[in-house]
Amino acid sequence: MKTPKKWKMALLTWICIYPLINIIFITVMPVIGSWHPLLKTLLTTIILVPLMGLSIELLRKQVGDWLYK
Repeated sequence: MKTPKKWKMALLTWICIYPLINIIFITVMPVIGSWHPLLKTLLTTIILVPLMGLSIELLRKQVGDWLYK
C-alpha cells in the first residue's frame, strides 16, 4: 500500500491536535489549573492521545483520496 507524504500526515496531525488541545484547555484547565505542571501535562496527554487516535482515523477516511495522491 502506498504511504502518504510526510507533510500531508503532519498537516493532518496538526488539524486533529489543534482543536483537541483547545477543547481540553477550555474544559479541563480551569479545573486543574492549580495542579503541578507535570500532573497537568500527564492528564492532558491521557485525554489527548486516545481522542487523537480516534479523530485521526475518522479524518483519514474523510481525506483518504487527497492523502494518498
